[in-house]
Amino acid sequence: MAQDIRVQELKSKMDANEDFVLLDVREPNERAAFNIGGEFIPLGSLMGRMGELEQHKEDEVIVYCRSGNRSGLAKEFMERAGFKNVRNLLGGMMSWAENYGTGK
Repeated sequence: MAQDIRVQELKSKMDANEDFVLLDVREPNERAAFNIGGEFIPLGSLMGRMGELEQHKEDEVIVYCRSGNRSGLAKEFMERAGFKNVRNLLGGMMSWAENYGTGK
């Protein structure tokens, strides 16, 4: 089970162009209002669309939502499906906005 990640570490990884998969599991209206990129699969669709992520089973996958709750569930679903390195963004976009604002 992979260690969860804080927004500061994620921002550093993004700034350094590190190789990882970023997954947004929020709803479309939340993503439209503010996002930091990555793949977009709402949590309610994740189980049915897990195959789209199959090639990333061994990769580092960082999952985010508004507060970290839905992405925590997504992490559990993905680990049960055999993903080896899934990390939940602690505090989600609320924490990101507190630290970095909502601008791109």
